[in-house]
Amino acid sequence: MEYVKATEKDLEQISMLVKDTIQEIYPKYYPKEVVDFFCELHCKKNIFEDIKSGRVGILRDDNMIVGTGCYKDNHITRVYVRTECQGKGYGSYIMQCLENQIRLQYDTAYLDASLPASHLYEKRGYQTTKHKKWNVENGRILVYEVMVKSLTKTSTSICYDGKFFAPQRNTENGEVDGNTVFAYHQNDNILWADYSGGDIIKGHLVGTVTENGELDFYYLHINEQKQVRIGVCHSIPQILDNGKIELYEKWQWLNGDKSEGESVVVEV
Repeated sequence: MEYVKATEKDLEQISMLVKDTIQEIYPKYYPKEVVDFFCELHCKKNIFEDIKSGRVGILRDDNMIVGTGCYKDNHITRVYVRTECQGKGYGSYIMQCLENQIRLQYDTAYLDASLPASHLYEKRGYQTTKHKKWNVENGRILVYEVMVKSLTKTSTSICYDGKFFAPQRNTENGEVDGNTVFAYHQNDNILWADYSGGDIIKGHLVGTVTENGELDFYYLHINEQKQVRIGVCHSIPQILDNGKIELYEKWQWLNGDKSEGESVVVEV
C-alpha cells in the first residue's frame, strides 16, 4: 500500500473513481440535485487543476488506485475510496497521510463533511465548528458541517538514543522497506544510526536533532545491487497513542536520479 502524489496520467482513473463513488453512495443520503452538485464540484476539470497544483494524492494497493485525497493549505478535500474497497481502512490511511502533510505547516486541519463520511471524521477526532448550507437546483439545499481537528505538535523532549525504527510507508523511488531496521544513537544534539535489511546491505546516517525534536541528516548505504546511494532527509516526529515515535520524512537522493520522496518510519 502506497500513497503518492498524483500525476496527469492518473486523471482519468481518479475522475472515474470519484464519479462512480458519488453516484453509488450519495443517492442513499441526498436528492438527485445534490448528487449532481457533487459531481460537478469534483468534475474532471477541477481534479485536473488540483493535480497540476500538486494537491492530489492517490493510494495504490496491488498496483490499483483504491482511493484519492486532496488538500489546499490546511483544508482537506475530495477524499474518496472505491466502493468495493471501503471498510478496509483505506480512508483512514489517506486521512493520516493528508494530516501528516498539513502538519508540516499548520496546527489544525479542517474539512467540509458530507453525510457519508462524517462518522469517519468524528472517529479521527474532528469536531463540528459550524453548519453551513448551499442552494442547489430546484430549490434543494445542501446542509453540511465544517469540522476541525487539532494536529499533534512535535515533541520537544524526544531522545532517540537506543531506539529502533522500521519504515511503515515509502514512495516508489525509495529503497528501504518494512524489513529494514534502523538502530538510532544520540549524544546531545548529534544523531547517528546504522541500518540494514530488505534491499539494504549496509547503511549509515548522521545528523542533528533540533530543539523541537525534528531531525536533519544525511544517509549513505549500499544496496543488494551493490550500488552506493546517498541522500538527505528532514524528519518530523509525533508521539502515537501507544507512546511510540512516528517519523514523517521528506528526503531526496543526492546521486542517481536525484528524485524526492516521503516516508513514514515507526518505532519498533
